[in-house]
Amino acid sequence: MPHSIGRYARHVLRASKEALVGPQILAFIPAITLGGFWFGGEGVLLFMAIVLPALFGLVGMFTPMRATATVRGPVDPITRLPMRDAVIAALDRAFCTEQDTGLRSAALVLEVDDFATYRDQHGDTAADRILMHIGERIEALLRDGDVVSRLERSVFGIALAPARRADLEGLIQIAARMQSAIAEPILIDNLRLFVTASIGFCVPRRASEKSGLVCLEAAEHALADAQASGTAAIRAYAAQPRRKRVVRAGLVGEVADALDSGQIRPWYQPQIDTDTGAVSGMEALARWEHPERGTILPGAFLPAISAAGMNTRLSEVILFNAMSALQSWDNRGLIVPTAGVNFSSDELSDPKLCDKIRWELDRFDLAPERLTIEVLETVIARSSNDTITRNIARLAELGCKIDLDDFGTGHASIANIRRFSVGRIKIDRSFVTCVDSDRQQQQMLTAILEMAERLDVATLAEGVETAAEHNLLSQLGCGHVQGYSIARPMPFDDACAWLTQHQHRVIEPPRITGRSV
Repeated sequence: MPHSIGRYARHVLRASKEALVGPQILAFIPAITLGGFWFGGEGVLLFMAIVLPALFGLVGMFTPMRATATVRGPVDPITRLPMRDAVIAALDRAFCTEQDTGLRSAALVLEVDDFATYRDQHGDTAADRILMHIGERIEALLRDGDVVSRLERSVFGIALAPARRADLEGLIQIAARMQSAIAEPILIDNLRLFVTASIGFCVPRRASEKSGLVCLEAAEHALADAQASGTAAIRAYAAQPRRKRVVRAGLVGEVADALDSGQIRPWYQPQIDTDTGAVSGMEALARWEHPERGTILPGAFLPAISAAGMNTRLSEVILFNAMSALQSWDNRGLIVPTAGVNFSSDELSDPKLCDKIRWELDRFDLAPERLTIEVLETVIARSSNDTITRNIARLAELGCKIDLDDFGTGHASIANIRRFSVGRIKIDRSFVTCVDSDRQQQQMLTAILEMAERLDVATLAEGVETAAEHNLLSQLGCGHVQGYSIARPMPFDDACAWLTQHQHRVIEPPRITGRSV
């Protein structure tokens, strides 16, 4: 709301300046002065001689007005920003004048990371308010003459006003300032949300032609490269390699072969015990090593998996590889107590799921407690499916560990934590981001940890990206941590090398072997 009021006030001030300080007002000054003298005498004349100049100075009569981009056309109903054509037109105008002025423009494209998750967790109204705040923050950073628009979903495009410096270093600095502004907490219904954004940009000389459309599309390709590198990344457009953007519809026909040929397999991200520093588990996260497009993240190919009706097949592939990895780590003397595998509501609705998991454990001669079943909190919170309830209960009875994933986002009740035999809650990264510097984040996290302690439930914090966050979580009593500050997800061979190095740095706990008798 304060940002909306501020933006409205700026528009009112600008309109007032245009009305009051234009050349037309000069024609009325003699009449105003004479009228003041006629009705009020010399005192009013003296008063107006002082007040009028002060008024004109206040509204900017004696200061040059900055050039402002004139934007016409359709406006986005949520953010009140112009649409894609406005950015393309601004870039085209800049290219037309570049040869005469020597000034250059540039295009940036920004997208909110994991925006679909915010919409799923907090609803459409909250998601729209997030977009409004992001749009206002971008506008506040830019100069008069720059143009910002909403391109689609949670994607914003920016055309910078022509300037003498539009090089790689300058654009990186602009992108970094945008990320810093967006990273400030957003208050939605008394809930503080920490949002990140990935940014791609195109330096004009790297575009294949002097065209606003081509330059904007190049920035979009750079954004796709940034998103392939993880959250909150910045990338400049490079002509080679050509675009890596994944066309989801084109992947549907490829997923079956990819699953069968081993292109889709898990990468592993370590989980660390904050008391000992030892590895307490590895989470198996699906990745697609595409022969032409490189590594494809789940957000790009999971819709194709669902569209092809192959969710169950994907689950089988990830489970098999995770069990195989545990067996291999045991044989190499690498201590990994558990492997965590995510199961969606579709997989948990399979009546034969428990039998399949039991068979895999027998196949690799692993004790059930070596497998951690990760279930999204939203699945538990919304579950009215008796099959899901029975499957989770049977897996807990079998001895598998149950992790409640993304805790704090799905409004699962304490009763559900007991009902589903949850042994550990994974605290969503939205509660972890900036916990070392934000007092309200610390209070929220402390409340979650105290609740877990009273329920005798273990805790793991996700998305730990800095050493400061890691240290504070340890001090607050969070039992386990996972995130980029420890290690990014990595292929099996890289995970083996990482485990070997890490194991040498900590005191080795007792080795966990295969099936317990």
